[in-house]
Amino acid sequence: MKIYSFEKLTVWNKSKNLSIFVYKVTRSFPKEELFGLVSQMRRCSVSISSNIAEGSGRHSHKDKARFTEIAYGLR
Repeated sequence: MKIYSFEKLTVWNKSKNLSIFVYKVTRSFPKEELFGLVSQMRRCSVSISSNIAEGSGRHSHKDKARFTEIAYGLR
């Protein structure tokens, strides 16, 4: 099985663990929040690792930096 460069990053692994934690915690939220708060929390936690992974596949340093900024929420 091939391991991509971003999978070796500590920050990517921590963000993946954060997503797992958020999914577990939000299971206990009220059902009326399923399409509101729960959805938003899950999507934003997944977007961190997704942006890091996508940025690592970019060829220019500027593109990689942009996706890292997005992952860290700098803009």
